[in-house]
Amino acid sequence: MDNIILIFVCMLLGFALKRTTAFPPLSYKVLNQFVIYISLPAVALYYIPKLEISSKLLFPLGIAWLGFALSYAFFSVFGKIFGWSKRLTGCLIIVAGLGNTSFVGFPVIEAVYGKEGLETAVIVDQPGSFVVVSTLAVLVATTYSRGTTSSLEIFKKIAFFPPFVAFTIACFLNVAQIDFPETLQSVFQRLGSTVTPIALVAVGMQLEFDSKSKHWKFLTLGLFFKLFVTPAFFYLLYIFLLNGEGLEVQVSVLEAAMAPMITGAIVAASYGLKPKLANMMIGFGIPLSFLTLVFWYFVLKFV
Repeated sequence: MDNIILIFVCMLLGFALKRTTAFPPLSYKVLNQFVIYISLPAVALYYIPKLEISSKLLFPLGIAWLGFALSYAFFSVFGKIFGWSKRLTGCLIIVAGLGNTSFVGFPVIEAVYGKEGLETAVIVDQPGSFVVVSTLAVLVATTYSRGTTSSLEIFKKIAFFPPFVAFTIACFLNVAQIDFPETLQSVFQRLGSTVTPIALVAVGMQLEFDSKSKHWKFLTLGLFFKLFVTPAFFYLLYIFLLNGEGLEVQVSVLEAAMAPMITGAIVAASYGLKPKLANMMIGFGIPLSFLTLVFWYFVLKFV
């Protein structure tokens, strides 16, 4: 419950701070850079070395990777049919293609399925959502942002993206079965815990409620895809086609129904992919998801 309250407090603080002179108008950009260069690498360096690789990874791991591929296919087709700009298409692919599987996902899963369910949720998030946002999301952001970019430039942006660098180091440590000293682990854990509050304050600083905005129809489509189409896809795939059952499958499908990922919105905004729309999807998507998650919980309960 504390996490849920913190979400709304941070967004409201950001919304209020935007209207004061204490913070410059572009303060949110500094906060976004802090998350990308410090908070997210710390998350990778703390969690990835501790992951246990096994066959249990398959169902939860597919949520982020297949979900992002589905988003890419869905919005690429719509973008071509309706002649959307590359920035709009890229924004929707990234923000609607990634779920908030940790900060919203973890407390919800723990409340519904207990500590055992949380173990599966960590797999959905760390080798799933976190890696996808550090690789595929950056690839899409670079490709769909303004200007032409060569393959070499795209490779450089991914290879030197701070969370990806940290992830690569953490993977090496995982394979070598080495972890950092406890003191450093504590530092990484504390730095990593700044992701959500700082990111949400930045989101709040960019939220605008303009009834005449052209983004409303795209917001509706993006949230419909994330909150209904994506979990429905995994429900059909995992339960009916692959005959999956048990706690791991239920946790995986419920994680697929989570609101858009805050970090995904930051990546989209950092590359100039419709920042207002990206932040609207977070600002409206998180509260709305608490209603749609109840629907999916009961759908899964009667499987």
